Amino acid sequence: MSYDPELGAPYRTETIKLGQDAEGPLVATLIQRPAQPHTAQPGKAVLYLHGFSDYFFQRQLGDWWADRGYTFYALDLRKYGRSIRPGQTPNYTQNLADYYQDLDAAWQLIHQRDGHQQITFLAHSTGGLIASLWVNSRQPAQLQALILNSPWLDHFNHPLERALATSAVSQLARLKPRAIVQKARPDGYTSALHRDYGGLWDFNLAWKPRETPDIYAGWLAAIRRGHKELQAGLNIRVPILLLTSARSGKLKNPGDRHDFDAILNVQGIRRYALGLGPDVHSRVIEGAVHDVFLSAEAARTQAYQALADFTDQLEGH
Repeated sequence: MSYDPELGAPYRTETIKLGQDAEGPLVATLIQRPAQPHTAQPGKAVLYLHGFSDYFFQRQLGDWWADRGYTFYALDLRKYGRSIRPGQTPNYTQNLADYYQDLDAAWQLIHQRDGHQQITFLAHSTGGLIASLWVNSRQPAQLQALILNSPWLDHFNHPLERALATSAVSQLARLKPRAIVQKARPDGYTSALHRDYGGLWDFNLAWKPRETPDIYAGWLAAIRRGHKELQAGLNIRVPILLLTSARSGKLKNPGDRHDFDAILNVQGIRRYALGLGPDVHSRVIEGAVHDVFLSAEAARTQAYQALADFTDQLEGH
């Protein structure tokens, strides 16, 4: 384990070897930030999972958890961020369950090696879909809570369009999983976040690019199967905190006023979140962007307050 070149001390990274596929060796990358010594709560940790075409760079978020006494971990999944290897198709899979191996391995290190008995799982966007399905499948005894930051729980088109598109993509994926169903195109949302283009944040544009990458039939079919499983209802037995913006909208230009979710339909998220388990707490963050923790300061303050309120309840304060 060594200090992370992107974030620096006290963030460390380690490589988790996962075998190989047709494109070569597979790895995931586990990032760790120790709890602050004066607030440390022995045995408590949080694991963060990123979204699509994304990786962990949100140092403020990791520091916030460390200040509360939690050991903070984040995972860059196979073919994402720090885990991309030469010759691989970034972000690609044909089965979301492939990521269960990554999460199983990370969980084992956090719990069995590092001794954490109470683990909170925090996931964003596509990571929120993957995390919900994994938690429902594994039901780990150490899981204290699940926190979902604008999770991708449904496709964003009209219901009839969704049904037709899902059927067509599923058929294409069986025949040609690498067929491109949407060519790479500029992503105004990512540009709006980056400091070089008027945003507030600095991140690696090779790992979180300003273009939405090519979308492949096999990948999109895997996402839609995940949506179908989730929307049939899950049985996640721990408390769930759902964080969403107050509204969705279209971001035409990166410099436009941006105080909404420009990626997903927040009403659909809130509707399907009710079927995740028996104990779902929804907090609407006024003025938030898709990743609520990358919002402007006023909305970001609301989001961190929602985290504090939720964790205070868990801790019995």
